[in-house]
Amino acid sequence: MSRSSAPWDGEFSAYFARSARALRTTAYLLCHDWHRAEDLAQAALLKLYLAWPRLSHHDALDAYARRVVVRTFLAENRRVRFRREHLTDAPPEPLSPEPDVEQSVVLADALAAVPPRQRAVLVLRYFNDLSVDETARTLRCSAGTVKSQAARGLATLRQHLPAFPMEGR
Repeated sequence: MSRSSAPWDGEFSAYFARSARALRTTAYLLCHDWHRAEDLAQAALLKLYLAWPRLSHHDALDAYARRVVVRTFLAENRRVRFRREHLTDAPPEPLSPEPDVEQSVVLADALAAVPPRQRAVLVLRYFNDLSVDETARTLRCSAGTVKSQAARGLATLRQHLPAFPMEGR
């Protein structure tokens, strides 16, 4: 029994191989949970695959996929009362460790304390290195909203970060 495949499977597979890790990392910075980040990245890639034949600008795929990750994250946070899954303290299988240094873990913990919308702005602006305008387009808001959310998010982030000693002083 042969399995038929879509004509764009090869092209999508190449995009998946190139982008899945970055999408998962962006999702992790938003939600601070590797399992949930995997789910967010998979949801984004599934939506991208389903929309692939209709996408005319394949040069903008990264922006589209990031937008789907961020919107899925924000939509889940709006549905606080309804959760399909129940989180536990012990994962069912060992976590695949990412190469982290102590400061990265501290930063990720502090980022988790930032409200979701502000966290999305910080991740898009400073991790994904998007401009204010690109971030505004991704979140479908004004550039002024991006700037104010970034300022508020950075202030909250600073409150949750310990003071690191300055070297060379």
